[in-house]
Amino acid sequence: MEKMNLALFDLDNTLLSGDSDFEWAQFLIDKGVIDRAVYEVKNQIFYDQYKSGTLDIDEFLDFQLQPLSRHSRQTLDGWHEEFMRERILGMIGQPAKELVAGHRAAGDTCIIITATNSFVTAPIARAFGVENLIATEPEQRNGEFTGRVSGMPSFREGKIVRLEQWMAQRGWGWGSFAASTFYSDSLNDLPLLEKVTHPVAVDPDEVLRARAEQRGWRIISLR
Repeated sequence: MEKMNLALFDLDNTLLSGDSDFEWAQFLIDKGVIDRAVYEVKNQIFYDQYKSGTLDIDEFLDFQLQPLSRHSRQTLDGWHEEFMRERILGMIGQPAKELVAGHRAAGDTCIIITATNSFVTAPIARAFGVENLIATEPEQRNGEFTGRVSGMPSFREGKIVRLEQWMAQRGWGWGSFAASTFYSDSLNDLPLLEKVTHPVAVDPDEVLRARAEQRGWRIISLR
């Protein structure tokens, strides 16, 4: 049986021309759901830490997931529909759509793999037509969010762990694929970029660009 190819896509600042995590917090601030004075500065600090590779993921997730626990799932889902229309759809460019569509048409196993939580990202993955999503999972009880994280965050080395768990559930391993490609913009994704057979830097930050140039990795733009 012929082996399939694996196509992995980071989401924020890779497929999207922006950061859905950052924008979700700003959306809640603009709606008056969370306190601008407290959250806006923190949101920017966490975003800057992420970009510089110094983010404490546990501290950030506490900040990001707590607001989910204060509102019903029905309310949150309604807000998310508004969020998609107002903030996200404009961040999905034609080149990103075509990149994903090309891999899907080739019959590749496509996965969006992101540190952003699955509540924020699942509808975005659907907008790209990608069935498989590996994201940080917010803990739920009786369908409502608790404000805590469930399992390992899909961040840095955690992306490899979560991906290998996903493969193992299907009886697969790295050897099940003829080739593996990962598209990312961020130095935070260097562990997984080093793991795949075809790492691709997409509109990369300075650290990733330098590594990609040094290693002879492909560098592309989706903007």
